[in-house]
Amino acid sequence: MTDIDTINAQILELLQDDGRMTNTRLAEHLGMSETPCWRRLKKLEESGIIDGYQANLNRRKLGLGVMAFVQISCSEHGQAATAEFQRIIEVTPNILACHNTTGEDDFLLIVVARDLDDYSAFVDSTLRRLPGVSSIRSNLSLKEMKASSKLPIRVSG
Repeated sequence: MTDIDTINAQILELLQDDGRMTNTRLAEHLGMSETPCWRRLKKLEESGIIDGYQANLNRRKLGLGVMAFVQISCSEHGQAATAEFQRIIEVTPNILACHNTTGEDDFLLIVVARDLDDYSAFVDSTLRRLPGVSSIRSNLSLKEMKASSKLPIRVSG
């Protein structure tokens, strides 16, 4: 882990709130000149702490009204089946996240779809065809109470 001082923590907080903030505005918020602010920002990017920039989209306004949490158990754990499973997961845009988990199931997926018919078709055409899958359990989100990609930032030391 890279040490995070107070200024770097403030930079990260500000950019999590507004990833399009210019270096000039960032420096103003921090009460520092632009060059040292830019250097700090570049170091945070080069270290991988800042992993990229993206726009946060409203899935409902894009017609993706269904969000499902899908638990998958696999009967086959060989290298070839696992590699093919991972390849399919990575190229499937409806799958927002996939975690290899402990417990009863092997994987937890977050999946979006237009509606229940679209989700049902996705299960049939994609999830049931994943290599080695022995069971699929879905939990549909009834109400999204919090959705955030903002991480808590702690100052080191």
